Amino acid sequence: MMLLTIFSGLIVFLMAFGLYQRSRPILAIKPLTELLFSTSWHPLRGEFGFFPFIMGTLWVTGVALAIAVPLCLLTAIYLSQYAHRRVREWTNPLIDLLAGIPSVVYGMWGILIIVPLIKNHIAPFFGIFSTGYSVIAGSIVLAIMIFPIIIHVAVEVFRSVPYEVSEASLALGATKWQTVKHVVIRKAMPGVIAAIVLGLSRAFGETMAVLMVAGNVAKVPSSVFDPAYPLPALIANNYGEMLSVPLYDSALLLASLVLLLVVLFFNIISRVILIRVERSIQ
Repeated sequence: MMLLTIFSGLIVFLMAFGLYQRSRPILAIKPLTELLFSTSWHPLRGEFGFFPFIMGTLWVTGVALAIAVPLCLLTAIYLSQYAHRRVREWTNPLIDLLAGIPSVVYGMWGILIIVPLIKNHIAPFFGIFSTGYSVIAGSIVLAIMIFPIIIHVAVEVFRSVPYEVSEASLALGATKWQTVKHVVIRKAMPGVIAAIVLGLSRAFGETMAVLMVAGNVAKVPSSVFDPAYPLPALIANNYGEMLSVPLYDSALLLASLVLLLVVLFFNIISRVILIRVERSIQ
């Protein structure tokens, strides 16, 4: 059992090592800085600039977090501090259901509902033309997909705050909201940050739903109504095609390695923060 446990923990590092080995041909020819910061993506000419795809990923993920974090935190505060037990019993399965819906279903919902809404109503309201396939479309779909992760972790963090601390605040004359705002949230802030980071890592690697609604244009977005081309969509769209082009296979696997390392980094940060929260509570 110990050997199986160790092997399970090493799978991620074995994947990273395998991706690095397959990425070495392009790293041996082109410097990493050129690959990461060049905006020219022309595989037939041997130009592999990942900057538009990195920026597309950051745009979609950043806007998704801006949408999801306030809604998730207010929901978590309500469920942990105000909601009746029956309300929690009804809402928790529904939130879990969001986590179980396949990403392709989110993508189809985005195409049928979100894209026309942006094209026909939201973009014209701001005096902007948009096809609907844009950063904001991908961000809305992605924000809904990361709701369960942030809500569940935040609820557990809020509940882990010692009840005596809230009782002391109420005994001193503070209202319920003042206690939540100045005591509970402040005490749980490291755990809330960990929940947001977990949501960020989940959003960063999402592929199918974002691929279907983001537009997939290899250009750095300048607004939320512009199309974007995130790294996961690049890999999913192109791997298996045009691999006869020299270095194309190596370039896509390098993108996979970058994506894996970023997600691993965010997961480690969130885990370290949660461990510190647990120790401070104990």
